Amino acid sequence: MTRLPALAVSALVTAAVLTPATAHAASPPFTESVFRATHNSYSGDVDGAKSSLTHQLDHGIRFLEFDVHDNGYATTHDYAVGHDSPGDAVDHSGGNPASNNLRDWLTTVNTWSAAHPAAAPIVVMLDLKDDLTDNPSYAAGNLTAVNQELESVFGGRLLRAKDYPAGQPSVDALRGRVLPLLSGDGKSRAEYKRDVGYHPAVTLNGRGQVVEVHDSGAGALWYWTGTYGADGRVTWLRHGKYDSGQTPAVALNDNGDLVEVHQSQSATTLWYHVGKLGADGEITWQASHQYDNGVLPTVAFTDPAGTRLREIHRSQSSSQNWDWDGVLSGTTVSWTGNAKTSDPRFAKATATSGTARVRVWTGADGPTPAQTLRVDTDRVAGDRIRYRQVAFDEFQKGDSAELQQGALFYGAPATESAFITSARQAGKLVRGWDFDSASEATTPLANYPATNHPYDAWYQTLLTGAAE
Repeated sequence: MTRLPALAVSALVTAAVLTPATAHAASPPFTESVFRATHNSYSGDVDGAKSSLTHQLDHGIRFLEFDVHDNGYATTHDYAVGHDSPGDAVDHSGGNPASNNLRDWLTTVNTWSAAHPAAAPIVVMLDLKDDLTDNPSYAAGNLTAVNQELESVFGGRLLRAKDYPAGQPSVDALRGRVLPLLSGDGKSRAEYKRDVGYHPAVTLNGRGQVVEVHDSGAGALWYWTGTYGADGRVTWLRHGKYDSGQTPAVALNDNGDLVEVHQSQSATTLWYHVGKLGADGEITWQASHQYDNGVLPTVAFTDPAGTRLREIHRSQSSSQNWDWDGVLSGTTVSWTGNAKTSDPRFAKATATSGTARVRVWTGADGPTPAQTLRVDTDRVAGDRIRYRQVAFDEFQKGDSAELQQGALFYGAPATESAFITSARQAGKLVRGWDFDSASEATTPLANYPATNHPYDAWYQTLLTGAAE
């Protein structure tokens, strides 16, 4: 790749991007524009020469990076900013937050954005330094908690990935908005886009509340909760691990009471849980209890009040089915009437309520794994069971095809000129990090040349005319 001198590149950039004088006369497409950007923005003058977040924003920076860790989330109820560890290379001076709590740093950005509604869109990137997929719940800091923090801090200024305008929105159309972006840990970025599991089961009540359960294939039991919407889509709210075992099934009544049954992972014992589904989508689980031996259990409520149950499973030693009658009382079920039955086990992968129907299954969606969790309804087919797509998900050089699928934001070290150029030519928003020399400029230039020295003369010259 031939690199041009700084002044020559500056001329090209100025011709291609927004200039202050013509900002509202001829606003270019967002993906064709170039913006000032910093690398490890939180490090200020500790690493590089960036100054405070407010100073960066005042001087045209429109891409901010925060390295985040989940250490101590259960105690602080927040993520921590830092390079190799919480607090590492963090500059608390110049008006930056005194704490390492991510919420405080995001609030600083939001305060500035609220005061500058005409500013070009700000990208806030969270570089995940830890694997969030091993956080077993919202309370422990899984990706639902990331979504919640972004939405609670930025409110109506947040432009969620799922709401990104079709076509080619202009810079002007996105002024005053904040775009969240996930980078870093590849497992977390992949799980944000899809989940995988085995033996999924689902239940749907008359209030449109949905609970899905599945096993990991390696002994863990997980749940998703959601709501069936007016458009026929399921919006997934919470996700978490609740026990160990396999082949789970679940029943939910209109009061939010649920009963889950499953087989142990290493034996043929059968167990049940009682749970309570909250308005926020979280489930409060009670302890598990063994109620029989067998395999492949299924369960359903059998009365309108949602207190009587029937459970049907298969014998561990033959094809014979057995059943139990149950009565839900408080946090336990009283099981009676165990007997052989010729009735089939309940169809646990499909649930109906009135005209609404939800079916869960596994299957690849393009390059995703064969065990990708999927959902159909009576009006929508083939959706993924996954986190709400609040944040964009960055595709980096060397990532898997499933991370590339549908990605708008691309990223690579500034020295990866071929990757940056190809992605720009494909209409992507491209970040080149550690962009610390004019010699690293490409044609076209990365949309976000993320530097540690944004006030150096070479960078100012190169970014003349960048969108602000």
